[in-house]
Amino acid sequence: MVIKKQGYKWILYTKDGRKKLGEFRTKKDALKRERQIQFFKHINK
Repeated sequence: MVIKKQGYKWILYTKDGRKKLGEFRTKKDALKRERQIQFFKHINK
């Protein structure tokens, strides 16, 4: 996943950059959400 700063927000995008997964106030919050998504993607494996 990719995290980009746009204005005063941090935006989490998919790896290819096509889909927006969320907007966050801080980079720390964006990283936290990325970890949550990765956890749930791999929970059944």
